[in-house]
Amino acid sequence: MTGFKSDFLRVLDERGFIHQCSDNEGLDALALEGPVTAYVGYDCTGPSLHVGHLLSIMMLRWFQKTGHKPITLMGGGTTRVGDPSGKDESRKLITYEQIEDNKQSLKTVFERFVTFGDGPTDGPTDAVMPDNAEWLAGLNYIDFLREVGRHFSVNRMLSFDSVKLRLDREHELSFLEFNYMILQAYDFVELNRRHGCVLQMGGSDQWGNIINGIDLGRRMGTGQLYALTCPLLTTSSGAKMGKTAAGAVWLKAEMLSPWDYWQYWRNTEDGDVGRFLKLFTELPLDEIARLEALGGAEINEAKKVLANEATALLHGREAAEMAAETARRTFEEGQVAESLPTVEIAAGDLATGLGILTAAVQAGLATSNGEARRAVGNSALRVNDVAVSDPKAVIGEADIGPEGVIKLSFGRKKHVLLRPV
Repeated sequence: MTGFKSDFLRVLDERGFIHQCSDNEGLDALALEGPVTAYVGYDCTGPSLHVGHLLSIMMLRWFQKTGHKPITLMGGGTTRVGDPSGKDESRKLITYEQIEDNKQSLKTVFERFVTFGDGPTDGPTDAVMPDNAEWLAGLNYIDFLREVGRHFSVNRMLSFDSVKLRLDREHELSFLEFNYMILQAYDFVELNRRHGCVLQMGGSDQWGNIINGIDLGRRMGTGQLYALTCPLLTTSSGAKMGKTAAGAVWLKAEMLSPWDYWQYWRNTEDGDVGRFLKLFTELPLDEIARLEALGGAEINEAKKVLANEATALLHGREAAEMAAETARRTFEEGQVAESLPTVEIAAGDLATGLGILTAAVQAGLATSNGEARRAVGNSALRVNDVAVSDPKAVIGEADIGPEGVIKLSFGRKKHVLLRPV
C-alpha cells in the first residue's frame, strides 16, 4: 500500500522501513487517530546491541517523533530461554546475574534514540522500558499451560521458520527453545493489558512470532493487534549488516569507539549510501536525493555526511565532529590525530624491539601473524606512514614520535596509536 495518511507509516514507507504489515489500512487509520503504543523486544544476551538492531530502534524513534508511545521491552525473562530464530544451535544459557547486568547496560543505548518519562508524570508519548521477567518469572506452569498453551497448535508451530529450518537441517531444538514463541506471544498480550500496546514491530525474521501474538491476543480477548516488520538488511555485496571482518559493530562506546563507529559508516559501499541515509539518519529526503545523485569521487562527501549523522545520533554531535576531524587530519593531512584509537604497550618491549607482526596483532589491526605478514607483503602495513617491507622488522624507542606515540597503520583506513607505558 502507498499513500499512507498517518505520519508514522508515511515516513516509514518513504524511507524504506516497511517489509510486512498485518493490516495496512487498519494500522494507518489507528495511527492517524493516535497516539498508538507499540513495542520492540530485545533479549539481554549481551551488554550491547549492534548495528543489526539499529533498524528497529530507528523505527521506535520515528514512532515517537510522529506522536506515538514506544516500548523497548527488555527480555529478562525470555533471555532465560533463548530465541531459536535464525540459529543453527541452541544459545548458551547465561546466569540471571549476567542477564540483569546486560539489561542495565542496554538501557543506555535506548536513551540515545527515544525519550523516556520519569514515572508518575509520564507523557502520552514518553517511552517506557518494562522487563518481561515481571510477568514470566512468576508464572505457574500448570496454569500457564491451561490458560495460554491450549491456544497453540504444535502442527502450526512446527511450520514456522525458526523451528522448521532447524529441524530440516537435523539440528537439535530443545523443548526450552520450543517454548520461546509461546512466551513472546504472551508478552504481546501482557503489554496490551498493562500498557494498551496494540502494535509489535521487529525484523522480518520475527514475523511468525509476532503473528502468533496477534492470534493469541484474539483468542484471549485483547481486541485487534497489529504486526509491522522491517527488512533484514544486507549490503550491496551481500554482507550482513552489523558485522565486519573485525567483529560486530557495537552500539556502546566502551565496546566500539565513536571513531571506529564513524569509520564503519564512512566505509559504506557506494550502492548503499542513499538507502542508509534514509534509514539511519534524519536528513530530509530532498537532501538525501541530492547526496545520492553525487557521482565519482563526490560520493565520498555523501559518505562523510552519513558517518557524521549516524554517529551524532548514537554518540552525540561533538563525538561525530571529533571523529570527522580526526579522519581529515589523518587521511588528508597525514597528521597523527590524538583521538585515534590508542593501544598501550610495555615500554620494555620497545626498549628491546617489538616485532612488527606482533605489534599489528596486539594493536588489533590483524587477527594473526599470518595476516600481518601478508599485509607486509602487500605494502599495507606502515609505521608512522612509512611502509614496512620486512616481516622481521621491529619497532623501538626510535619510532616514538614527538607526540609520544607510534602510529601503526593497516591499509588506508585502519590506524592505531601505540603508547608506551
